Amino acid sequence: MDLRIFTEPQQGATYDTLLAVAKATEDLGFGAFFRSDHYLRMGDGDGLPGPTDAWITLAGLARETKRIRLGTLMTAATFRLPGVLAIQVAQVDQMSGGRVELGLGAGWFEEEHKAYGIPFPQEKFARLEEQLAIVTGLWGVKAGETFSHHGTHYDLTDSPALPKPAQTKIPVLIGGHGATRTPRLTAQYADEFNMPFSSIEDTERQFGRVRAAAEQAGRAADELTYSNALVVCVGKDDREVARRAAAIGRDVDELKANGLAGSPAEVVEKIGRYTEIGSQRFYLQILDLDDLDHLELISSQVQAQVA
Repeated sequence: MDLRIFTEPQQGATYDTLLAVAKATEDLGFGAFFRSDHYLRMGDGDGLPGPTDAWITLAGLARETKRIRLGTLMTAATFRLPGVLAIQVAQVDQMSGGRVELGLGAGWFEEEHKAYGIPFPQEKFARLEEQLAIVTGLWGVKAGETFSHHGTHYDLTDSPALPKPAQTKIPVLIGGHGATRTPRLTAQYADEFNMPFSSIEDTERQFGRVRAAAEQAGRAADELTYSNALVVCVGKDDREVARRAAAIGRDVDELKANGLAGSPAEVVEKIGRYTEIGSQRFYLQILDLDDLDHLELISSQVQAQVA
């Protein structure tokens, strides 16, 4: 079982804080450090000191870590032109020695687009589909050949399709709850399907749709990795669980119902239930980035039992 650390820096975090979490992620044996791609805090609070850019952050971490995978859940297609995104991700992959993964989504948070003057198109899914075709197409073209794409939203002519990533193929993640288009795009472009913040029952249903779409597209369903992103709140006793829940403004019972929360034994048991329906990887959403003791507890008491 691959446990990965997933952060939400738009809620308020400096690069130095993210670096400390990433280094703890590496030192404690987790598989990867991932972050969201948002420019505006959600919910109450001031979000100080302000947002950090996902790919600038990952570029810095690429040079300051050695082992862990690095990526996004999910890069917003509305934020970047696909040709530019392909360059950014390939460069960070080179900087990391081939440790990057790209989660790419349509973008959804309209308020952050308004706040920073980013166009928020009505038809986002079609743009996402073109971006996937372009980004993977640019990376896949052999050196010395060119890439062209003439679509509804983007037009590329005779691109040299450079630079190339360090990896032969950067893993692409697609996620979401959509019943039809999301499984289809996953089957066509993705290496991993991620089900965010969902129950075991909803996860099983969506995994089934993705597996069916993969087989319909002529792929073996087991070629894909199936993962979940879930909030995590672990404590060695009830008092510590309650303290950590209060620190992130959440209720313990709600966290236990909708995430991975409670004692290490409770969390291991729930991970086991997700594993039974096909989950192979977990992105543990860490909301208190200053609580590095939380990561140590998860590593020693949870990861040690499921690895």
